[in-house]
Amino acid sequence: MTQCAEQSAHQRGLAAAQIAFEKYRQTGHQRRRQRGTERQGSRLVDQREGQGGIIGSDSLDARLCMHLEDPPDWNELAGRIKAWGRELGLSAIGIATSDLGAAEAGLVAWLGAGYNGEMDYMARHGVKRARPAELQPGTVSVITARIGYWPDAVNADEILADKTLAYVSRYALGRDYHKLLRNRLQKLAQRIAGETGAFAYRVFADSAPVLEVELAARSGLGWRGKHTLLLSRDAGSTFFLGEIYTNLPLPPDAPVSSHCGSCQACIPACPTGAIVGPYRLDARRCISYLTIELKGSIPPELRPLIGNRVYGCDDCQLVCPWNRDVAQTREDDFAVRHGLDHIRLSELFAWSEEDFKIKMAGSAIHRIGFERWSRNLAVALGNAPTTPEVLAALAARSQDASALVREHVAWALGRHDAATDCREGAESL
Repeated sequence: MTQCAEQSAHQRGLAAAQIAFEKYRQTGHQRRRQRGTERQGSRLVDQREGQGGIIGSDSLDARLCMHLEDPPDWNELAGRIKAWGRELGLSAIGIATSDLGAAEAGLVAWLGAGYNGEMDYMARHGVKRARPAELQPGTVSVITARIGYWPDAVNADEILADKTLAYVSRYALGRDYHKLLRNRLQKLAQRIAGETGAFAYRVFADSAPVLEVELAARSGLGWRGKHTLLLSRDAGSTFFLGEIYTNLPLPPDAPVSSHCGSCQACIPACPTGAIVGPYRLDARRCISYLTIELKGSIPPELRPLIGNRVYGCDDCQLVCPWNRDVAQTREDDFAVRHGLDHIRLSELFAWSEEDFKIKMAGSAIHRIGFERWSRNLAVALGNAPTTPEVLAALAARSQDASALVREHVAWALGRHDAATDCREGAESL
């Protein structure tokens, strides 16, 4: 988006927030005249679990905000929200309007190209992602948040270079982030309610049809990098994003300009060529999609390119200049568990399903299940050096109960047979 377009969008957002406030103010006065009396003061926000997030409600009044005869200073409240967020351990807070109309065309084109692969839920929700008020009625503002996750772990490049070791994306080395981030945002919403009275909101942490990067960029938390992830000058791209959809007419923050310049290091760094152009990702080729989202067989032509990456991929982030000096997380939940930052493929492949369930409980990895985890490990072992250790690990599960695992084990053993034949042929010359 050009600077002129960004400024125009920001101005439209300010106008939308002002119009929303007038609407709420007028509606509030009308309801007070109709009802005559009304409870005053702050009220607790009722909470209930909803699909994809936590919903706050307290009858219709919650959707109109309680104190409209004496409304808060919205600019001051926005500043306090950001301060409260930092107190709760969130790295940064931004505010955007709910107007994402300009993003719809790009979303439709991406889905139309089939780049979502087997992630049918993305096509099923369609443009709902770009229409926050359809997900949470009454939404006019979105509070965005980020929290860093980069752990104190063995150097990523060292693990990628040793094909006998398993590479797990750095964000998944510790506990699952969804609950932690969602709880922090819920506490933030409760702090806001203590100031404004009951209001309508819904909390999300990668759990519903939300254009997270678009909203974060519009709220000034960073800019979209050419690898499609959000980038920040002080935090790179190594953080999680979360949101609070709300009916409060908060003043939006201005977006920041891009600082990628002519750099395109992330594009050729992708092992499978999933970044098909600046800001364009074909998820069907992305290793994170192949090892996490894809439920069935990994395309044979992509298996050798996966290397030893058994859960996710960080290559496009590892080469990004903005990630060179990223600070390590201070969150204990994101610390490395079970030595996953430096562990042999053969050791992981020897786990039973019970081992997997016990050790991966509370981890993002647990979500893909033992079968897909084993499939990924079989591919990585097929890309490992041909050693007795690797061959024995594969042979031990050649008759696995899962047809999916057996298929990938057979492919891996075939790779090693071919490598052995090639080596023996070369030695006979």
